[in-house]
Amino acid sequence: MAKQYKSEAMAAAHEAALGLSEAGLMSKRTMRAFDEMCLTPVEEMTPAEIRALRLRENASQAVFARYLNVTTGLVSQWERGEKRPRGASLKLLTLVDKNGLSAVA
Repeated sequence: MAKQYKSEAMAAAHEAALGLSEAGLMSKRTMRAFDEMCLTPVEEMTPAEIRALRLRENASQAVFARYLNVTTGLVSQWERGEKRPRGASLKLLTLVDKNGLSAVA
């Protein structure tokens, strides 16, 4: 999955910093700070927020699951609070929230 930046300016700054890091001119600690500053932040989502996001995108649980590459049952469990999205799933949900379902299509 391609990196998602807060803005085009942040993308340019991050790519420049990545080049400096790969050349050994920037420490790993500083590069982590650039990652946090430039990349789209990922935050926990409540079951109600996940359901509202799906409904905002006018998608059934099955369609929503297909876009996120998870099972329909898992989307249902997220919306009922039985499980919480983690890792890549949470990142995809964050991107959908920010940019719409077409961002992960």
